[in-house]
Parts: sequence; C-alpha cells; structure tokens
Amino acid sequence: MKKIIFLLSLLISTWAYGFSEQDLISQLQKPQSVQGDFVQERRLKALNRPITTEGTFTLVANKGLLWQMEKPFSTQLRVTEKGIMQWNGKQWVNNGKLGQATQIRLFLGLLSGDVNGLKKQFKLALSGTTKQWKVTLTPDSLLMKQIFNQITIQGDEVVQMIHLDEIQGDKTDITFKNNRINQPLTDFVRQALE
Repeated sequence: MKKIIFLLSLLISTWAYGFSEQDLISQLQKPQSVQGDFVQERRLKALNRPITTEGTFTLVANKGLLWQMEKPFSTQLRVTEKGIMQWNGKQWVNNGKLGQATQIRLFLGLLSGDVNGLKKQFKLALSGTTKQWKVTLTPDSLLMKQIFNQITIQGDEVVQMIHLDEIQGDKTDITFKNNRINQPLTDFVRQALE
C-alpha cells in the first residue's frame, strides 16, 4: 500500500510540475516568427462600452513586433528595443513619448517568453501544460504596483490571450488568433523589422 501511495504521489507531482518556467521559455522562444490577427478590447472605467481594435501582428525573434491596426482606423506601429515608431506612409517616425522603455520590455517580454525579464517586475505563477498554459503576473516592483493589479497570459505553442487588469479600474483583453508560425514575411514586414 505504501508503494502505491508513493507511486501515486510521484505521478501527481510529475504531472503538477511537468511544465516548468524553463519549458515555457523554450516553447515561446522556439518560433523565429509568429504572425496572425488580433482583437483588442479596452474597457475604460469612465466609458460604458469597450473600445475595440482589430488588425494583424508579426513578432520576429530578436527583432521586434509589427502591430498593424485595421479597425477602427488603419495605423502601423513598430515596437523594437529602440522604441515605438509609427509608419507615416513614407518612413518610420518616433512618436516622441518618454518613459517607454519599461513598457516596451514588458510587452515584448509578454509575447516572446522573456520570463526572466518579467520576473524582475512581477511574481510569476505558471499552471497548465505545453498545450494549454496560463501565467499569472502579480506586480512586485513599485512601478508595476502603481499600474497593474494583475496580468494574465494564456497560450499553447504561442501566446493566445493577454488580460491586463489596471489599478485605476481599466481592463484590456488582447486575443491572438489565426496564428502562423515561421511563415514567409512580406517585404513590408521584413523591412520594418530589420
């Protein structure tokens, strides 16, 4: 009987701890590129209806993110370690906002699996398996405690959903769908992220 209990406890602990932070990092950093569609719903405390935006995205490993909003209006944003820039139809223009470095690292970290970078700002709780996982980020740094109550990320091979719960009562859900991994990039995307 003791052997059966031991084997059961071993199986349960292996199942419970079978998907580690390192497994998540490896899984999210495996693709060289991820492309797909996004829907972002932002519910502001002051408004009765959510603000919804839709478009496409491309995340390229070690290069950055191209965020191409199509609805309610068209705009292209490039997010790299150098900052956030907007396409004006001819060239990329810096948007001139200060204090973006932390936000940029956070957003790219959320999408690319930079768990170590996220752990500098948040307490991290991981659950699930390689096919269906969830990360809950609870602010740990003074700056993040002033902005977020919690961030939840869910996914499989790649990130599928991000939920931001902000201190002032605003909430944002970003859903990624029709994801394509390691597919050819358009010329515009390649040039934008070089």
